[in-house]
Amino acid sequence: ASPKDVGVIQRRLIRAGIRKPSALRVFYGSKVLLGVTLPLLMSMAVAGSAAEPTNKLLAVLAAAAIGFFGPNEYVRFRVKKRQKEIRRGLPDALDLLVVCVESGLGLDQAIIQVAKELGNAHPEISEEFSLVNLELKAGKRRVDALRNLAERTAVDDLKKLVAVLIQADRFGTGIAQSLRGHSEYMRVQARQV
Repeated sequence: ASPKDVGVIQRRLIRAGIRKPSALRVFYGSKVLLGVTLPLLMSMAVAGSAAEPTNKLLAVLAAAAIGFFGPNEYVRFRVKKRQKEIRRGLPDALDLLVVCVESGLGLDQAIIQVAKELGNAHPEISEEFSLVNLELKAGKRRVDALRNLAERTAVDDLKKLVAVLIQADRFGTGIAQSLRGHSEYMRVQARQV
């Protein structure tokens, strides 16, 4: 499914790299399970203590909040970690795309090659390029597959790359020249930061 066609929580799970069909049910199930189990455990823990009743109630409510909102924070942590890994692998992927396109491969074949070559070094970006390839094989237009890539990852640098590729494809300019220019832009930007 396209990231635009799914709900907000499912989109967050996709950005975290959790794409199993049962992921949404597991997510909501963990919220309910932890939201019930942690307060019960906390109430058993504070039942025999000499604390004030209001403090006991606050501890139980805090345990319920942690149990209910904990899965959200876990997904948020996974999203940030995955986006950081994608940002780290993007310069290598872009350089490899430039080399592949300049050596005569088409963009689709270059994407396949990048997915193969970066599988060990940068598995996150390799997985995303593999998904682009699968979408292209399934019959999606290249523009839609690239937009889905940008939406799935929500990484700004990757969104810029997708915009460059879409514009090069739409206006008929050389993809190799556009990729080379974008690669140089990213290097300058990385040096300034």
